[in-house]
Amino acid sequence: MHTTKFTARAVKRLPSIVCRWNSTTVEPPPAGGHLPSIATSQVLRTTRDSALRTPGLAFADEDASGPSRTIIGGRETRKMNTYQAVRDAMSIALSKDDTAVVFGEDVAFGGVFRCTMGLSEEFGRERVFNTPLTEQGIAGFGIGLALMGHTAIAEIQFADYIYPAFDQLVNEAAKIRYRSGGQYNVGGLTIRTPTMSVGHGGLYHSQSPEGFFMGASGLKVVIPRSPIQAKGLLLGSIRDPNPVIFMEPKILYRSAVEQVPIDDYELPLGKAEVLVPGSDLTLLTWGTPVYHCETALHMLNSPSPALEALVPASLRSAKVELIDLRSILPWDVETITESVKRTGRLVIVHEAGMTAGVGAEISAEVQKRCFLKLDAPVKRVTGWDTPVALQYEKFHIPDAIRVLDAIVETLAY
Repeated sequence: MHTTKFTARAVKRLPSIVCRWNSTTVEPPPAGGHLPSIATSQVLRTTRDSALRTPGLAFADEDASGPSRTIIGGRETRKMNTYQAVRDAMSIALSKDDTAVVFGEDVAFGGVFRCTMGLSEEFGRERVFNTPLTEQGIAGFGIGLALMGHTAIAEIQFADYIYPAFDQLVNEAAKIRYRSGGQYNVGGLTIRTPTMSVGHGGLYHSQSPEGFFMGASGLKVVIPRSPIQAKGLLLGSIRDPNPVIFMEPKILYRSAVEQVPIDDYELPLGKAEVLVPGSDLTLLTWGTPVYHCETALHMLNSPSPALEALVPASLRSAKVELIDLRSILPWDVETITESVKRTGRLVIVHEAGMTAGVGAEISAEVQKRCFLKLDAPVKRVTGWDTPVALQYEKFHIPDAIRVLDAIVETLAY
């Protein structure tokens, strides 16, 4: 066993050595680190000007046939997090549509995540009300309301519990228009549900079930990344002539904050958004992983000393195109394939497991349409094909390091 011995002379020098070791000549890192987080993300629109210039944003009081009036002057914004933006969207829907109702487990009390806070007091218990704890019943009741001409906004308290409603959604809601030959439909049905990991949700509160609905022709599936997106896409979903499953990343309810226009507006369904333009690789994701991907791009361009040996200098200047898919069904084939034809490389990131996930469908279609343009195999970075681990949830989700590794591997192929 090795033991360090200090001489008397060395002991006298210890204070000066300690002082040098604790020297303030090197600036200590900030508490949150140098890497971007959700709070400091550059994809969030934290100013009024940037919020009002959100691509695709269409205000309800604008004439779509005339010139756009989406001008800075005359429009107000308010700082909101995601759950406040979701609530704002439902408040607008209820105030402008007398047939609209909001229902689900505990929604009259504000809901688990407070997305319906105060709505029952504002619009009455006949329009915002609690249901029994039965997801199948909630979906079936919503289908019945929509068939009778109502706008039904149902909440499944967690996406993990949407499975009991699977038969109602896939066998009934998705097929009613086809079954009736277009004579009647349930286009007024919107199913809201919190989704994705929360850090400690485990197998029953951190699942990402969007991929299970990809084969359900007749449904739409939407996942927003931020408050502006949540409000605009939710209003678009409520007014869309098809039943929509609207999945809200639960970890973003409070962590994502933007300046959100207070007026009634919509964002288009079925349309992806290019967040960071690039020419060397396409990085495709949706929901919470948008922010992990942004962190990975920062690591690629400016790796920490611990990562420098793992990120070749020749790759650090690569221009990566970051795309938020937003609509999972239908997904924006044109935007994705156009990007991949330019970049020649594609990395897909999602929290759900790899096998038969959304990334598998996108990979197959991209391979068919872009085969001669690909410079590397399509890469998928996903959750593992296991139940979401509770204690080890951090190791289950595709974090920034795993995304970085996939980017480096694909660029170097």
